[in-house]
Amino acid sequence: MTTVTVSPKYQIVIPKKIRESSGIVSGQKVQMISYRNQIQLIPIEPMENLRGFLKGIDTHVERDEDRL
Repeated sequence: MTTVTVSPKYQIVIPKKIRESSGIVSGQKVQMISYRNQIQLIPIEPMENLRGFLKGIDTHVERDEDRL
């Protein structure tokens, strides 16, 4: 577990180990979510990086006869 300090301007530094393991780079945007007294940072990936990430997924869906 890593501890960080909140500055007087309410800023924090994301530790290097966490930045590297999450792939966060300088200038990248992250979403911040507050849930059950926890704060989560979620890196936002550029759309170009998401191309093909679902390759090979099974898109077959069982449907009722009246829903074809």
